[in-house]
Amino acid sequence: MITTRSRASRARSARGVALVAVAGILLAGCVEEGRSSNPDDEEASGGSGASSDCPIEVNEDIDTTVAVGYQPIPNGDLVVRDLGWLEACMPNATVSWVKVASGGEMVQAFGSGSVDLGLVGSSPATKAVSPPNNIDMQVIWIHDVIGEAESLVVQEGAGDTLADLAGKSVAVPFASTAHYSLLAALEREGMTPADIELINLSPDAMLAAWERQEIDAAWVWAPTLPLLTESGHIIVSAADTAEAGAPTFDLAGATTEFVDANPEFTEVWTALQDQAVQMILEDEDAAAESIGVQLGISTDEVLDQLGGYTFLTAADQAGEDYFGGQLSQDLINTADFLVTQEEIDEVNTAEAYEAAIYTDAIDKVAGQ
Repeated sequence: MITTRSRASRARSARGVALVAVAGILLAGCVEEGRSSNPDDEEASGGSGASSDCPIEVNEDIDTTVAVGYQPIPNGDLVVRDLGWLEACMPNATVSWVKVASGGEMVQAFGSGSVDLGLVGSSPATKAVSPPNNIDMQVIWIHDVIGEAESLVVQEGAGDTLADLAGKSVAVPFASTAHYSLLAALEREGMTPADIELINLSPDAMLAAWERQEIDAAWVWAPTLPLLTESGHIIVSAADTAEAGAPTFDLAGATTEFVDANPEFTEVWTALQDQAVQMILEDEDAAAESIGVQLGISTDEVLDQLGGYTFLTAADQAGEDYFGGQLSQDLINTADFLVTQEEIDEVNTAEAYEAAIYTDAIDKVAGQ
């Protein structure tokens, strides 16, 4: 059974997670009450003052140097960063965190070698392993399944349907999951990108453009999305496009060179991401406070945002619906669509997408 956290149900009860694992999370992952500092404002590259106890067995043998790309998206990756788990569990590794604005920028970072591992959406990941990019990378984790957390928000008075946006300006970060969802939504409505004025904007740049009314609509994710909905309204979401056959995910990818050279690091990293998901599912308030420190918003705001995602444990992800088979097919389906939109030159071979799914770490962590 897939374990999820939804807006409608914020249950604190155990959902198939061993009590001993939950106890370990609660002890090791306690967030200091009232913390508000963001590590981006500090000299340290890792945690921001929370407990840095390792929730799993410490591995002092790992001494690799790794650049971890992250995005300001409310999921377990920010818990791992905030609590300094990578640094605590692998004390002899050298870990640097690199903030990236979107999946498209993360793909560029993979290509330039400036990050070894990082959060990238399913659409950018597909583009990365498809022609003409052909970046040698692998998917190693699903941070979340995207639902209402990515939505198309429209200025008041600008319209209530996609058809109403014909000829109007719509902002989206190009090569992102939001971009993919927007294209899928347009196709479903019998529209093309040429029917709107499509503008490439990062989430950071959207708010100012929105406030100056330079854009009529934007497809984006939290924390920018809730700021836009204060004066606008949502007309369609990634949950809608998923129901229509175009699901999107926030994935973690890593260069194949890094994975091949650092299987132990990848396994520990995966185990910690699994711990973070379990915290979200079993001690949501603590996870939300930790995420809120990273995003600079309140715990209550984070709790609202978490409802737009589905979070999967390693045991969930190891099954046939994801790493056990379907995930590579989801990349192929995404590639098929991106070709029709001229976002990639052609679909790669099925073997290429299968090779882009790294299962070793997931299987080991799920079997622990």
